[in-house]
Amino acid sequence: MSGELLLSPYLIILLFFFIALIYSSVGLGGGSSYTALMAILGFGTTAIPMISLSLNLVVTSIGSVQFIRQGHGRLKLILPFLITSVPMSYLGGALQLPKAVFYWLLFVSLLFVAARIYLWQETAFKLQLNQRQMFLAALLSGSLLGLVSGIVGIGGGIYLVPLIIIFGLGSGKEAAAAGAVFTFINSLAGLVSRLQYNRVEMTEYLPLLAAVIAGGLIGSYIGAVRFSPKTLEKVLGVIILAAILALGRRLISS
Repeated sequence: MSGELLLSPYLIILLFFFIALIYSSVGLGGGSSYTALMAILGFGTTAIPMISLSLNLVVTSIGSVQFIRQGHGRLKLILPFLITSVPMSYLGGALQLPKAVFYWLLFVSLLFVAARIYLWQETAFKLQLNQRQMFLAALLSGSLLGLVSGIVGIGGGIYLVPLIIIFGLGSGKEAAAAGAVFTFINSLAGLVSRLQYNRVEMTEYLPLLAAVIAGGLIGSYIGAVRFSPKTLEKVLGVIILAAILALGRRLISS
């Protein structure tokens, strides 16, 4: 787990543990923060999405089971998003992008994540859409989020959860369950695709895997934390902002 910044491996493992714990408590995989942190540490462009998708897969598999067992999972809610997201995630994983293009896509993706965390906080409003419009919006949203998931390893749950509430499709718990299932299935599709075209020695990253399993188990079991999820999201958003600055400098100097 070498990187451009000299951080203790134990500190890196601890960071991944807390990311998994906090995000899994609200039905997310933490892919945006994993990806951002690995970009800061200088992980390779092939390794970043594969590791992030793998960690997403583990955390959201735990979260999906927990939320479904509690009766919050609704197939009718998540299915329209999955129809387009799964093939697009697979396509994104198959794309062999030049390093510069990958970094630009990651940079733009993280900008949107930062805007979602710090600027787009109000999800109380709901769009007045009929069933056909909602279905089409779900198909379009799913395709975009699936493509991003496959390319850069951000599962898309961080966007999907508030979208479900804005579309008026479900409650907060149902949205969290949908976010976990969505991220799990799309991470699986993107990872399967990438494994056909790329090879990364994953044994080197087993400590990270163990950390997110522990964090995911604790976070998804809790289901909610004492602190506001939005407050915790802003704290973890510092990692996103640092990655944006690091990538920005890299892109400007290249």
